[in-house]
Amino acid sequence: MTPPAASRSRGADPGRLVAFDALREVHTRDGYANLVLARLLRERRLGARDAAFATELFSGTCRMQGTYDVIIEAAAGRGLATLQPAVVDLLRLGAHQALAMRVPDRATVSATVDLAAATVGRRVTGLINAVLRKITARTYDEWVTELGAGLGHRDLMSLRTAHPRWIVDAYADLLPADELETALTANNSQPRTTLAVRPGLADVAELLDSGAQPARWSPYAATITGDPGRTAAVAEGRAGVQDEGSQLVALALSRVEAAPGPWLDLCAGPGGKSALLAGWARERGDLFVAGDPALHRAALVRSALRGYPDDGRRVVLAADGTRPAWRERGFARVLADVPCSGLGALRRRPESRWRRQPESIDDLHPLQRALLESAIASTRPGGVVAYVTCSPHHRETAAIVEEVLAGRDGLELLDTSALLPEVTDARLDRYLQLWPHRHGTDAMFAALIRCR
Repeated sequence: MTPPAASRSRGADPGRLVAFDALREVHTRDGYANLVLARLLRERRLGARDAAFATELFSGTCRMQGTYDVIIEAAAGRGLATLQPAVVDLLRLGAHQALAMRVPDRATVSATVDLAAATVGRRVTGLINAVLRKITARTYDEWVTELGAGLGHRDLMSLRTAHPRWIVDAYADLLPADELETALTANNSQPRTTLAVRPGLADVAELLDSGAQPARWSPYAATITGDPGRTAAVAEGRAGVQDEGSQLVALALSRVEAAPGPWLDLCAGPGGKSALLAGWARERGDLFVAGDPALHRAALVRSALRGYPDDGRRVVLAADGTRPAWRERGFARVLADVPCSGLGALRRRPESRWRRQPESIDDLHPLQRALLESAIASTRPGGVVAYVTCSPHHRETAAIVEEVLAGRDGLELLDTSALLPEVTDARLDRYLQLWPHRHGTDAMFAALIRCR
């Protein structure tokens, strides 16, 4: 039985307790790591130092989980399935403190034992103590060297960088061999929080005046530390949190030459790209329409657009992009930011690499193709479609575009990277492919297609 809240808070360090509770929620309720942690930090009202510690402990543990599990099994001399799931999570948190956070060994063991007593019960503290003492006896590199003996090159890289082997293989198919490990390692870094100002509502200078730092690529971006909700422009809906790569793919669509007319975001939730597109459309006097099939995601889009006047020049619909609620060939610019595996956002979604399976790529393929075909059908002659994914995987990116364009007249694949000449080393044939290790962004993919 879990001890009552009062005794738990008295018996455990508050930052470690938040990390443990968040990890349990991710593993028992399939919670999304970023959402779970944000809610718990808000509810527990930790100080800045404890919140930063909890964030690194929780997020890092989620990212490195697969390798930590191998180390725990070796140190315990038994399989994880023989251990209570909550005990496994305690050991994972202890492993991350010892092997990645440079917490002193004695503090790692004693604090995790205290956390175990406060959350699971004193009966497990002896086991926690014994296993963690063995884990702290070696460094991360020493563990990888020992456990990786005899492994092939890619299996060893999988262990060292804490990525499932199928993701290592997918990256190896896309990148030069000398970039592979660098790219995988970049997924294990904590990205800075990036903001995007809403066009026409704020500018980057305002963010810089409030303490933000200039971003690298996007003219609408700045990076911050701390709670973005405390930034006035964010609180007022004049800016929002958005990865710089997400901003850049939308910027490419705004820069391309296209027929005049309304703009459409086909699968708009949660609304970051919609907030940019809506602003650019307003600047040109064009209508902006956003659609998403899920009611709660459509509500998020409305929230993202709340800073703009409610003057009839923006419309948000709960609508399925594969069965459009709008007439065909009605839009000049159409964004199809399709559901994908999320392999491009492994920095920000630390748990996702261990949840996804290679079969999920094939499962999403028909939907991605249907959404691109629907986007093309929604675009007027002279208009442009942007096909976008937050994944570098070939089957989710170029393969979809090539399948849809094959044997069809009246479609022209444009040179997307040429529209962002300031972004170096992002060209993939006629596509745009961003990478965390090259650009400091999510691994966003974009293809622009002109309809004749």
